[in-house]
Amino acid sequence: MKHRIRLALLATLVTGTAVAQDVTFSSNSFVQAWSPKTPGFSQNTAFPVTEYVGVDVAKLDGKDALSLHVYGWGMADLGEQTYIGGKNTGDLTYGYVQYDFKQANAQVRAGRFTVNQGLGPAPLDGFEARTDLVHGFMVSAFAGTPVVFKNYSSNDQNQVGYQQDFMFGGRLGWRAAKVGELGVSFLQDGLHPAQSLAVPAPVDYTRKQIAGDLKLVPVSFLDVTGRTVLDVSQNQIVAPNTSPSRIAEHDYKATAKLNEALALTATYVERNFFAYYAGTTLPNLFKQNEQGLFKATGASLVWTAVPGLQLVGDVRRTDRASYGTSTRAGVDGRYNLTDKHVLVGAGYHRINAGAAQSVNPLFPSYSLSHSEMRAWVMADRGPYTGSLDVIRLQYTDADNNPNLNGQSSETAVVASLGYKAKENLRVSGDLSAESNALYKNQVMALLRVQYQFGLAVKGGK
Repeated sequence: MKHRIRLALLATLVTGTAVAQDVTFSSNSFVQAWSPKTPGFSQNTAFPVTEYVGVDVAKLDGKDALSLHVYGWGMADLGEQTYIGGKNTGDLTYGYVQYDFKQANAQVRAGRFTVNQGLGPAPLDGFEARTDLVHGFMVSAFAGTPVVFKNYSSNDQNQVGYQQDFMFGGRLGWRAAKVGELGVSFLQDGLHPAQSLAVPAPVDYTRKQIAGDLKLVPVSFLDVTGRTVLDVSQNQIVAPNTSPSRIAEHDYKATAKLNEALALTATYVERNFFAYYAGTTLPNLFKQNEQGLFKATGASLVWTAVPGLQLVGDVRRTDRASYGTSTRAGVDGRYNLTDKHVLVGAGYHRINAGAAQSVNPLFPSYSLSHSEMRAWVMADRGPYTGSLDVIRLQYTDADNNPNLNGQSSETAVVASLGYKAKENLRVSGDLSAESNALYKNQVMALLRVQYQFGLAVKGGK
């Protein structure tokens, strides 16, 4: 109810200022139909309807400095209850007022927004300020109450809200022309760690982190980006059967343009899920219960053989303390028929994974290795767009893998068709059919309506 009240108040503010200001309104409506057929279970069809609404109001002060930005969503399930949040749910994603100064690239904003200052995204109800300093330096700071979405169990939800009572931090950066940018940042999320409470809690949802980030172009053909995040909390979280480490995350990427036709990219990622995701409630990051560490290295080579034809070869090795090592390697190709407004592609990848332990005495372990094949086509003709995507997975050890229910392959076909009725109105739909180990056969449909319009003061656009 609190979120609906906030949305209503912000909508009233927008309506009151719309007459005299520049307003842009966007609406994205989604209607889904999902009908899984699982052996041994009753067949239910779900009809979730989701609405995303955004409003941007510029020139609140009659100039270009003060603006308002609001974005939220709501969902109602017209069929059986299929979501943990119930048949009706929603939230205010962001809603803030922003002021842009004319000097020093300075900016302040207040309300609900997502902070992303070298340490990853964090939703916040509070304020943020940033400005450029002399000699290429820049500084930013934020403070407020962390946004705790309702994606925990009822018992954990109260504990999270109590521990994560306040968030603050900032970033100091330095930028050099034609070289790049360096930064150091700090984040404290919550003031009451689990072990400091009068009755210590079993799980610590607070975070205290320091990070260094970089964006460098040391030479014209080389681009390097990345960051290192350190866990500096007093109550350091250690994954079972692992050595203590202050590393919460390493994430680096380097791209070298060898010539006009070749580009090579290398990546390295290392994460301690306990430390890095300890307190997040972002829906796209999920509630992290990982019991180990994660490390991945990869490389890809992009070759533009002829105009319109591009081939990509890639390999990625992943190590997870709880699942072992796997390697994914393969090739993708795409060809753009520019004159026909058609783009086609196909790819093949092989995933070699270690054996997983099983409790079945007849099959003490089974292989997770499989092949992945994909082919797709996209086309547009005037106001119409369409696509077709086919994906097939072929498993090596279907007989021993209990999760596959004896099914050695999975196939999914997704077709999409869109129509741009007007400049500000677009309607599209997706239809997918899938055969997999969990649902055997399922059909899903999605109808999407995108609408956007703007209002401007007299003399404006």
